[in-house]
Order: sequence, then C-alpha cells, then structure tokens
Amino acid sequence: MRALIQRVQEAKVVVDGSICGEIQHGALVFLGLAKQDNLATGQKLIDKILKYRMFEDANGKMGCNVAEVNGGVLLVSQFTLMAQTQKGLRPDFGPAMPATEAELLYSQLLDYARQQFPSVQAGIFAADMKVHLVNDGPVTFMLEIE
Repeated sequence: MRALIQRVQEAKVVVDGSICGEIQHGALVFLGLAKQDNLATGQKLIDKILKYRMFEDANGKMGCNVAEVNGGVLLVSQFTLMAQTQKGLRPDFGPAMPATEAELLYSQLLDYARQQFPSVQAGIFAADMKVHLVNDGPVTFMLEIE
C-alpha cells in the first residue's frame, strides 16, 4: 500500500464538472492499493498519514500534523501508484488490487479516516477525476506500508 501525500494550500477533485471533494490548507493523499493489502494495513497507513508531521511548527520545522494545523485531508484513490516501472517503457499494473476489491477497501479506509478525523473529503473511486491543487512548499512524501 502506498500513499503519496502532498502538503497543499488548497485542493479539489472535479468529476463531470462538479466538485466532489475540496479542502483548503491540509494534505492531499493519493492512495494506491496492492493485491495483498487489507483493512488492518490500511488503517495503519491512515493513522500514519494523520499523525505525519509535515506542517510547520512555531520554530519553522516540520513538527505538526494535519490536525494540529486545523487542516483537511483529501483522499483520492490512484491505482497507478502501484505500477512497476523499473523495466520497459510501459507501466505494469499487475501489483495493483483488482478494482472490485479495491473499491471495497478504499470505501472502508475512507470510513475509517472519517472516524479518526472529521475533516476528510474524497474523490470518487474509478471516476475520471480532475485534481486541482496548490502544493505548499512543495512538500511531497511517499509513505508505504506492507
């Protein structure tokens, strides 16, 4: 399981011309699910994302998490994060979880994230999403849990 997290000044997801998820200051999270991933693994990753210190504290260091800065989280499913790209010129999506299973797990993880933190917005699973963001920093991290 992989999460690409970006500190943003603002971010939104648009599907068919309508905004389906939007945050101001906070974390945009692209989530990739692998075949072997499960709810327990995902909950560990969500917990890590919510506690990850990527926001500036009073000393100008990355010492605060998203809750400590009153930020929001925008969670977007992105199976392309699971692509193998080491060989060739075309991504291999073999490691990605099949769509039916991934949709269920993504939904469960979204519910879990919302139980842990009230300011969670989301994209729409498997939709053709247009993601708009203003990266703050830029600050971007890849988190992985196996």
